[in-house]
Amino acid sequence: MSDLQIPDRVVATDAAVQLLTKLSELHGGLMIHQSGGCCDGSAPMCYPVGEYRIGQRDVLVGEIALPEPIPAVRVWINGDQFELWKHTQLILDVVAGRGAGFSLEAPEGVRFLSRARTFTPGEQAALAADPPQTGAMVFG
Repeated sequence: MSDLQIPDRVVATDAAVQLLTKLSELHGGLMIHQSGGCCDGSAPMCYPVGEYRIGQRDVLVGEIALPEPIPAVRVWINGDQFELWKHTQLILDVVAGRGAGFSLEAPEGVRFLSRARTFTPGEQAALAADPPQTGAMVFG
């Protein structure tokens, strides 16, 4: 069997990394939650670590590295939403416009936006061998 490279389930544009770095400097450690839901649609929401309660079925899709010594930002997605998007790589980006009311970037005049790239069949096979963790696995 050949060694398949496991792709990142989440990546961030340079603009998103810059904004996360700025927000981390202002607020401390951060996390992102990609919901599937109501109030702000499926907007990625940025919170200080501990300010949003991860659900048992939420899926940890990965981490976005920030410049040292700032801790990486964990990116979570609603379990039902993950089932719909598991064949795609989540690309965290930033666009001009008012952010979601509860998300930390709201006062910055920009908002986080999710984009997606479909995994190749080889990438999907590699990911199938490396299932992501859920909130239940991480937090018990």
